[in-house]
Amino acid sequence: MTAAGSGNGFGTAAWWGFSPALDLQATCLETSVEHLQLSQDGIPELNILLVGSIDARHILKTMSQAHMWPQKKINFYVLENNLETLGRQLLFLSLALEPAEKMGLQEKSEIFLELMGNTLIRSQTAAYLQEKSDLFIRYVTDLDFQQAHLPILDLSALKFKERDQLEAIFRFWRNPDPRAFQIKQLWDLRLRQYLGTRYDSRRGVCDWDLTMKLHEHGAKIIGSREFFHWRDTGVAFELREAVYDIPNKSLASGRLLRHKGEPVPARGYWGDIATGPYVTFGIESEDAYMLKTCNGVPTKSAQEISLHNVTAMLHGLSYHNHYDPPASSDKEENSGSLQGGNDCAKLNAPNSPPASEGIQVHFLPLNCLSELHHKSRYQQLFNLIFFSCSMVHFLKPNLHLVSAPKATLVIEMTNFLPDLRKEQVSEFASRVASMVTGSGFVPAEVTDKKAFSLFQRGDREVEETHSEIPPLEMTEPIP
Repeated sequence: MTAAGSGNGFGTAAWWGFSPALDLQATCLETSVEHLQLSQDGIPELNILLVGSIDARHILKTMSQAHMWPQKKINFYVLENNLETLGRQLLFLSLALEPAEKMGLQEKSEIFLELMGNTLIRSQTAAYLQEKSDLFIRYVTDLDFQQAHLPILDLSALKFKERDQLEAIFRFWRNPDPRAFQIKQLWDLRLRQYLGTRYDSRRGVCDWDLTMKLHEHGAKIIGSREFFHWRDTGVAFELREAVYDIPNKSLASGRLLRHKGEPVPARGYWGDIATGPYVTFGIESEDAYMLKTCNGVPTKSAQEISLHNVTAMLHGLSYHNHYDPPASSDKEENSGSLQGGNDCAKLNAPNSPPASEGIQVHFLPLNCLSELHHKSRYQQLFNLIFFSCSMVHFLKPNLHLVSAPKATLVIEMTNFLPDLRKEQVSEFASRVASMVTGSGFVPAEVTDKKAFSLFQRGDREVEETHSEIPPLEMTEPIP
């Protein structure tokens, strides 16, 4: 697999996942759960390492479903390869945990999707991003203040240099000048570099990628009209009759570009322009009526399903029960049901405990996986480990040393990367299996989640492997 660049649809900075959100408690194998250690107060403790999870979807999905499982303490350890991604995860966690008296469920869901998947956002959403940026600057510069206001998050493992760089990122987000990030021009430039001579026939290219690639791998919900609109503009979610014209600065990333032989820092858009953000929340649903078809055509769009799923997830975080819109008609389900479900939940769960109770999210230093086994606190710690397809090159034999007995390993596959041919997808899966075996894991039970492969830590000693996958992300962050 070649490294991603400006001419590759994957890009060099991933802003959303290339697989649906997972409830990691449900994904964790039973034999892994049997080996959980007890915390000091006697409660089982589930430790999860997320390598390249990108957008906090697995964290939030797991938290929203926690009420369905026996009580556990859950520690998430988040490891990424760029600080902008960590900043966005902080943004999504903070937004998801906004108290109901400050932000209603419908508004929270809409802002969440806008910030996650839109190049252009509403003025209200831009104002929210600026407001939170001020707060995040306080968080990274004053850890005591951060612990007092967002105790679910632990930033103490980050290096001082990384916290300084996060502060610079948040200062950029706070900048109200739209000229600081001219995303329309940057998006079009990415498209032209990616498509080359195919640019003028981009509608046909888009339809081919959708029907022959994404639909073939299970994303048939995504419609051609909404997909092309995102491919052409970068705007995936237009949830209101409103003007979407403010650049989403959280999608900006830094790279070192060479100019006259010298590395020059630059900020721009180098994210995905091939797959889109619909895969994360918009192609599956626990509510069957959202997936109904009429004459073989889905009755709901990926945008509608995304809104429903995010609303259900945020509802579960706040009220600890299933989101069940009281309305029965399609019209009511798509409009008033959001607030109605919220009111219903308040009646059913008036004294819900905080969504973050028993949960900790630890941000780890960038690209530190190869060093974790040198620290005693991480040795044989993780009961479940998740790798994104863009980070599997970090999968090495020393992973065995930080895995708990019978730990579950979840690998995101490349099914939803349209740039890859079928044989490349198969080759990726084969090489991953070889690397996993060399790290002391064995294939686990077959899962219906085709976008993932599951493995489990074996008991034998690990062996060195020479089968490696080159990284999809090859650029360095701005120092």
